[in-house]
This record gives sequence, structure tokens and C-alpha cells, in this order.
Amino acid sequence: MSSVRDEILEVLNREKIGTMATVRDGKPFSRYMTFENENFVLYTVTNKHSEKMEELHNNPYTHILFGYENGGFGDSYVEIEGKLTEIHEEGLKNKLAEFFTSIFVGNDDEMITLKIDPIRMRLMNKKGEPPKELEFTNDQY
Repeated sequence: MSSVRDEILEVLNREKIGTMATVRDGKPFSRYMTFENENFVLYTVTNKHSEKMEELHNNPYTHILFGYENGGFGDSYVEIEGKLTEIHEEGLKNKLAEFFTSIFVGNDDEMITLKIDPIRMRLMNKKGEPPKELEFTNDQY
């Protein structure tokens, strides 16, 4: 029998696209993003001049929906509450660049790598089961 950690990690490893919500003018705003997962920590890229960068500077917290398979009721997905930070460490940026270079459109000098540290993840709609929750501390992942 798998644990909630294993079930959530399976969704994170299977999927690459999710919706990420930020706050714009006091209201939620969502957009599709591509993510790379490394042991529950998510990474994504954006243009340093994008609206989302201003939103994240004002409020670094985000909510992400990840993994809906489009098969109907019973499709599992993960709700993620997290905190974003910019990655400036060149080694990590270079490691992730291969994955994101094919996705990012624009000058590489304008690409910002974002790290989403999880606060809470909920496995939802797993064949009609109640949500399963996983909370994180900084040393947990």
C-alpha cells in the first residue's frame, strides 16, 4: 500500500503542466505553467519583466493545481500551497536550463528560474476518496 507521499510524488513526476495562481490587485490570477519536480520542490521559469514577477514580489505565496488527467470524475490531482523564491545559484539554473530552454520564449538573459517550496499538498479526487494532506517543514523534502 502506498503512502500519501508516494501518491503525490507519482502525480508530480507524471505531469509537467499545472495552473499557478498569484495575487494581482488583491484578486487571484491563474495561468498555465510548466514545472519540473525535484522531490516535492517545483521549479519553473518566466520572463523577469512578466506581470507575475511583480505579483510575486508583492506576495510570494502561490497555489498550484497539478495533474488532472482529463478523464472525468475520479482523476487525481494535487493542490499545492507554496512559497516562491528566485534562483540565482548558477549550478541549479544550468541543471534546469536544459528542460526549460525548449519552453522559454525570449532572450536567455531575461529568463528567471523560480523555486516553489511546498507548504502543503493535498491529493484530491483519488477515485472518490477524501482528500489526503501532506504538510511540509523546511527540512522535510
